[in-house]
Amino acid sequence: MDKEDIAYRQQIINTYKPDVEKLIRYLPWLEEKAGGTVAETFEGSGIKDHSITFPVYDGTLMSFIKEVQKTGLLDRNYPYIYSQHRIRTVQDELNAISRADIKEMNVLKGILSKYVLGGMTKGRLWTEAVSNRIFLNIISKMKQNIEFWDKPMY
Repeated sequence: MDKEDIAYRQQIINTYKPDVEKLIRYLPWLEEKAGGTVAETFEGSGIKDHSITFPVYDGTLMSFIKEVQKTGLLDRNYPYIYSQHRIRTVQDELNAISRADIKEMNVLKGILSKYVLGGMTKGRLWTEAVSNRIFLNIISKMKQNIEFWDKPMY
């Protein structure tokens, strides 16, 4: 292992660690909600008869989304990551997440970006990311990668 490799890894840790530290507090909630639902359809006041229904999201989910939006973990060029790594299905995403090491944090960032940014226009993406453990696995993997080369985060 040469000095350049060590310096590169340290740069990745310095880049990602502050943002990941902000998000790890959501891990217990993401674990609890995995496979479940985090949105309900608002149908009060007879809205169904006169207008379209809309989802009402769990407050913790909205806090998580807002927190992610304040980080440097969003990449508007995420489709490039998907094509570069031939990620097409949810299973491809989950496999890419589990394989990603410290040098592939950009893959994790790309998948996170698809769901957070895409969810702004297709809200179901947020609920799918919780239900399919995408958010949980990404934040857990980022934490695991950083802790492997650095010290434990709480």
